[in-house]
Amino acid sequence: MGRDAQPVMHQAILLPGAVLPAELAYESLLDALSGDDVEAIAKDLEVYATAQPPPGYTLDVEVEGVLRAAAEAGFERFHLVGYSAGGASAATLAAGHPERLRSLALLEPAWIGNDGQSAEEQRVWRDFDRIRALPPEQMLPEFIRLQLAAGVDPPPAPPGPPPPWMAARPAGIDALLQAFERQALEPDRLRGFDRPVYFALGALSSPDFHGSIAERAGRLFGDFTLEVFEDRHHFDPPHRVEPERVARSLRALWERS
Repeated sequence: MGRDAQPVMHQAILLPGAVLPAELAYESLLDALSGDDVEAIAKDLEVYATAQPPPGYTLDVEVEGVLRAAAEAGFERFHLVGYSAGGASAATLAAGHPERLRSLALLEPAWIGNDGQSAEEQRVWRDFDRIRALPPEQMLPEFIRLQLAAGVDPPPAPPGPPPPWMAARPAGIDALLQAFERQALEPDRLRGFDRPVYFALGALSSPDFHGSIAERAGRLFGDFTLEVFEDRHHFDPPHRVEPERVARSLRALWERS
C-alpha cells in the first residue's frame, strides 16, 4: 500500500437475536471493531419495528429491512453478521441477494432452512412447536433450555424489573418460530453462495440443535470456517463475552473477502 493510500473500508451490518436489542447485543463487539477502516451498523430486527409482529411476517421482511438500511447507509456491497434469529435472516438474504454481500458471518444462526435437518434437529423443532402454546413465563425458560447442552445452567435473570422492550419478545419469538416453519430456503441457493462464510459455535450450546446446524452449514457453504468457543453457549455468546476474539475473526474474514 502506498504512503497516500487510504485504508480499506469494511462496511458491515450486524443483526441481533430474538431477545436483546441490537444496541445492547453488539455494544462490546462494535467497540472491539472500532477503527478508521470499519463502518458497522447494528440493526434491530423488523419483527420488533412495531408493537406487534407485522401481519403475515416472514424472514423476507427482515431481508427487505436490511437492504433498506444498506441503502440508507450507502452500502452497495457489505459484510453481514447475524446472531440466532438475525443469523437466520442473514442466511435468507445470502440465498436471495448474494451479489450484495462481501462475506457472511453466522453466530449460531437459529435456522438455515428446513431441508436436510438431522433427526436431532427435527426433534428440537417439535419441542419449539410444543412450547409456543405455553404462557410467556413458562415459554421463555423452555426456549432457553432447549438451546443449551445437557447439564448447562441457564443464565440468571438480571436484577430488577424487566426492561420495557422485553414485553414484545414472546410475540416476536412466536412469529419467528412460525416464519422458520413455513419459510422456503433452497439448499442450492446456499451452495451457490461463493463468498467466505464464518460460523461461531459455542461448545456449551445444544449439540442437537446448534451443533446440527453448524454441521449442515459446513456441508452447504463452499468457503466455510467454523470457530468453536469452548466455554460459551447461545445465551452467553462469544460476541458479547469475547468480543476482541470475535472481532479478530471478523477482520480476518473481511480481509480475505
